[in-house]
Amino acid sequence: MRNVVVVGAGLAGFRFAQDLRDAGYTESLTVVGDELDRPYDRPPLSKQLLSGAYTEEQCALAGDVADAIWKLGRRAARLDRDRHLVILDDGEEIPYDGLLIATGRRAREWPGVLPHAGVHMLRNLADTAAFRASIGEAAKVVIIGAGFIGCEVAATLRNEGADVTVVGVSAYPMPVMGPDVGARAIAIHEAHGVDFRLGTGVAAVEGDETVTGVRLDSGEVLPATVVLIAVGSVPNSEWLEGSGLAVDGGVVSCDITCTVLDEAGRPVPEIMAAGDVAAWPHPHGRGAVCIEHWSNARDMADLAARNLLVDVPDRAPMAALASVPTFWSDQYNVKIKSAGYLRAADRWTVVSEDVEKPSLLVEGHRGDELVAAVGFNMNRSIITYHRSLAAEGAAV
Repeated sequence: MRNVVVVGAGLAGFRFAQDLRDAGYTESLTVVGDELDRPYDRPPLSKQLLSGAYTEEQCALAGDVADAIWKLGRRAARLDRDRHLVILDDGEEIPYDGLLIATGRRAREWPGVLPHAGVHMLRNLADTAAFRASIGEAAKVVIIGAGFIGCEVAATLRNEGADVTVVGVSAYPMPVMGPDVGARAIAIHEAHGVDFRLGTGVAAVEGDETVTGVRLDSGEVLPATVVLIAVGSVPNSEWLEGSGLAVDGGVVSCDITCTVLDEAGRPVPEIMAAGDVAAWPHPHGRGAVCIEHWSNARDMADLAARNLLVDVPDRAPMAALASVPTFWSDQYNVKIKSAGYLRAADRWTVVSEDVEKPSLLVEGHRGDELVAAVGFNMNRSIITYHRSLAAEGAAV
């Protein structure tokens, strides 16, 4: 193998490139990324970077990749598998005999008409800088979306004293974590001054030159000087159209070794995938699942790098890592952590609760099987659950 190309310069792509070098790969290694910035960590965007506690330099991922060829500010436009070429948006053709697909995801755009100014999304360093600059002393911020990003931004802005309202279609925030976590999250945010409009959609974002408000389906208009759209993400996989690879709902399908499958379900030995753009057969999922967590991008990248350098029969499965999805979020004085595949749970049970601390521990089950746990300020307990789920995964 003489030419490895990594398409995607986020955590998964960067980690994969580092792992290849650490494993002794010394041939040509090219990293393509659509941002001009060197690889950086995204979790601080809605927290430390937004608050000003971190600089952009402090968000940079640690280390480097020896002798890598960096193609930054460049986008992959097409994959030509017949000629083993990645074709960039300016027409440059990069040959490969080993390829990692790690193009990640981008913020989902608002489907309606938007004012020319005052509406933001949060997916990269530039987004955070622009959003932070828009928050003046008298700002009225409406966040459309009550998921993780929406709640983290709400907490960050309330700590800065901003007026914040969060709108969500679900009955409670961060719905993937279940109703008990959602109810506690509402109480914590409201105690810090966040206003919620839940179980409702948005009819329109109002304003011409600049945003003036958000009109809900109920007809209520929330005054706003700044709006954040935080309604999820979509995979960056359009460049794979016509490649013959298995792409389902925009997500690239892999087997349990991170080897990409073609449309007939056969492994393509020279192509691997990792991170938010990839789906793999998790033991608690129903078929291949896409897990949009930092830890999953890291684990897939580590495995994909090792597996690319060996023959297909010798490739290790994800189960050998006992990979357990994990998530963490800092909101006010609460550290929220989870272990397990949250979307597999069909029943949530409160194990312990202390309103004053505050702390909360809930288990997620699918039938009688434990599949996940979520804790507020329960770090040691979540570590125990992580180990238990990892041991179970190793036995599968």
